[in-house]
Amino acid sequence: MIQPHIGKKVKVEVPSTSANLGPGFDCLGAALGLKNFFTITRIDGNSEKFDLIMESTEGNHLRGGPENLFYRAAQRVWSTAEVEPFALEARVNLAVPPARGLGSSATAIVAGLVGANALINDPLSKEKLLELAIDIEGHPDNVVPSLLGGLCFTAKAASERWRVVRCDWHKSIKAVVAIPSLRLSTSEARRVMPKTVPIGDAVMNLGSLTLLLNGLRTGREDLISDGMHDRLHEPYRWKLIKGGKEVCEAAMSAGALGCAISGAGPSILALCKEDRGKVISQAMVKAWENAGVASRAPLLNLQTTGSTWAPG
Repeated sequence: MIQPHIGKKVKVEVPSTSANLGPGFDCLGAALGLKNFFTITRIDGNSEKFDLIMESTEGNHLRGGPENLFYRAAQRVWSTAEVEPFALEARVNLAVPPARGLGSSATAIVAGLVGANALINDPLSKEKLLELAIDIEGHPDNVVPSLLGGLCFTAKAASERWRVVRCDWHKSIKAVVAIPSLRLSTSEARRVMPKTVPIGDAVMNLGSLTLLLNGLRTGREDLISDGMHDRLHEPYRWKLIKGGKEVCEAAMSAGALGCAISGAGPSILALCKEDRGKVISQAMVKAWENAGVASRAPLLNLQTTGSTWAPG
């Protein structure tokens, strides 16, 4: 396959994601209305040249080079498609801040895969890109909705195949995501979790997940409220999030249907009806302010289209 000409450019949009949604640890994730934008250009240079240009205040600590996550994802595409690697430039505008539990690393992986594939005229199917994304990230809950959009449940079947189920999300349900100035790495959040959990906790999570998925499908508030409870990861992670429990309690007092740590945290997601969104947002920001933490809390819709690209 022929490499693209120097100067060929594509633009990729990738949505933020919120994983787990309470009881769906490592298997459930939703694409949300915050997006990262990547303008990707084939440039002159050797196969390990990757220039990263940040065009937003977020992510200024990120650097280019061959070890960059975006570029490593691009290289996986070229290796799979049997194309010689080539130099790239990526101009990035981040609305999804890194290390906040909103799938920032997943957006880099997916943008690298989608953009690199687009530059060589899309030889790899979306299914293949999905397989590569899960392999790079190590778990599917962020990269799957980031690529496909919507609410996605992903599990490895007995056949060892990854199976993805697009789940319904009632249009009346919105998400307030309180994003603090705090950062928390996924690796740190995973370290505090136990290697084993009591069987009663596992059974409770299975029941809660069933209730939550049915509540999101039908819009039934009681099922969402009873379903947004977790015993696998949240009890161990709340202590890492300054003021987090108070923010969650403020959201519930303001009328949220349920509240959970977004991904590994520290962002906190509250599900609600649209008419309560503003009040819940204000309550969550105020609670974090009382803990000495600056934050913002946008009201977001489910993003259903996933990642898209267009010629530059």
